[in-house]
Amino acid sequence: MEEKGKYTDPELGLPASSAAHLEGKPPSLSSSSSSPSSLPAFEPIRAASTRRPSRDTARSKAASLQRSISNNGYGCDEPVDPDTSFPEPQSDDEKDPFEVTWDPSDRLNPRNMTLTKKWIIITITSFGSFIVTNASATYTATYGQMAPEFHSSRLVATIGLSTFVLGIALGPFWSPLAEFYGRRPIYLASFLFFMIFLIPSALAQNIQTMVIARFFQGLAGSAFLSVSGGTVGDMFSREEMQLPMAIFTLAPFIGPSTGPLIGGVTNSFLSWRWTHYIVLIESAVLIVSLWFFVPETYHPVLLTRKAQNLRRTTGNPNFYAPTEKMTRSVLSVVSHSLLRPFQILLFEPMALILDVYSAILLGLLYLFFGAFPLVFSTNYGFNLWQVGLTFMGLLLAMPLAIMTMPFWNRYRNTLAERRGRKSGSGSGSGEPEGEPEDQLPMVVVAAPLITGGLFWFGFTTYPWIHWIVPIIGSFVFGMGTMLAFTGIFTFLVDAYPRYAASTLAGNALVRCSFAAAFPLFGIQMYEGLGFQWATGVLAFLTLAMLPFPYIFFRYGKRIRARSKFATS
Repeated sequence: MEEKGKYTDPELGLPASSAAHLEGKPPSLSSSSSSPSSLPAFEPIRAASTRRPSRDTARSKAASLQRSISNNGYGCDEPVDPDTSFPEPQSDDEKDPFEVTWDPSDRLNPRNMTLTKKWIIITITSFGSFIVTNASATYTATYGQMAPEFHSSRLVATIGLSTFVLGIALGPFWSPLAEFYGRRPIYLASFLFFMIFLIPSALAQNIQTMVIARFFQGLAGSAFLSVSGGTVGDMFSREEMQLPMAIFTLAPFIGPSTGPLIGGVTNSFLSWRWTHYIVLIESAVLIVSLWFFVPETYHPVLLTRKAQNLRRTTGNPNFYAPTEKMTRSVLSVVSHSLLRPFQILLFEPMALILDVYSAILLGLLYLFFGAFPLVFSTNYGFNLWQVGLTFMGLLLAMPLAIMTMPFWNRYRNTLAERRGRKSGSGSGSGEPEGEPEDQLPMVVVAAPLITGGLFWFGFTTYPWIHWIVPIIGSFVFGMGTMLAFTGIFTFLVDAYPRYAASTLAGNALVRCSFAAAFPLFGIQMYEGLGFQWATGVLAFLTLAMLPFPYIFFRYGKRIRARSKFATS
């Protein structure tokens, strides 16, 4: 008896079941015999499961090819609307045998990469996020040399920081472009433009050139913050994603925290222009690493290439990938992606309030880039590189907060198990299913840490109190901030899974807008109110936001039940 599965195309990674397609016809059209027993023992390309999918399941599988969730909060890929982008799902018997999907051991599937290769890609893309956010903050150390040279005030020089962050706020438009062209071209193109706009910054002869160039740097570099989180989802399943996503999430927050330190050391011993030269050198190393070590990982693009390769090698034009049935244009996708975040901000109170909370926190972080030098140079006589060291409290707090993630994951599982026992559904097999609100306990704990850390920092900034005391206060604030960001981002993704990209894009827009605005009034506020009460006002602002995480933890499910964007 002839055995199935002997032929495998080494280039395409096709199973034996695809061999019938090499003749240019589906197996059911074989004319060798009308008897079922005489038909060739080949099957069409299909997923490993042979269970008849439901309508919703089939649609979700199609959409899952398009969406990779990013917990870093800067963005992710918008899920494709299955009603307009893909044909109606069919049963196994009716499914088009020429539709190209992944086979379980397909070597072209990014999830089948070696673990070493996956971590090389994670390291390089995380380094890209670090470079961009670090460049936003190292600039703050150039004010002392640059402002006198350009005959500009410190406030005008600060506009260069704000325009950079404003450019980052517009970054989510990269995500729909990646849907059409893949992640790798977006990485290479965006970072090439990032490098190009670093050159006028390094060679600028006036503040106007600096401010404009900084905006385009932020806009170009934001691709790593809005697209590369999806690369993690391309390569790792949800069960494997915790550690790589934690590493990737940390990079954009380590970048700003180390910026004043690196910038302070550079500007203490070299010209301010070397601040930009160093970023330019780092970017050149990164773009070479991207070219040689970061392949395309976006599943729909890879499936399209696989289908094109099949058509070319077999001469059969019938092979197609699911996304080749899409009817949307680039313009329609980008315009749609720009509209929906505003709809969510207008009609989803939970998303709006949590967006404002995270925006205040990021605004405070960027405000501190001006406040820390003022406080520690005035009260303790610190020089530029010593001021950079005062950010070590924030820098150490963030990775330590990430290290607590296993505890929060166990606590989420505990909440799900309690819910299952209470409802009587926990006795069956399988993992208990959680609710999006299970992500919020870490924000509930983080909120008093944030407020307490700010009061601690603010009211210990007296010259007669040792400088380590306010730095410890900033450490407490940093721990709370990192926990709050992580909890808010994961809640938004879980509560609005179908519109995760739009939800996070709205968050990024609000968050980065605050981060762009806060540095512009921070110095005046600290000089006008005094170091203690300036921070105290900010602490009271976070105190007003403190109850909302708990309210949403208790009543969020009821609120979501009335939402047209959230799903239960």
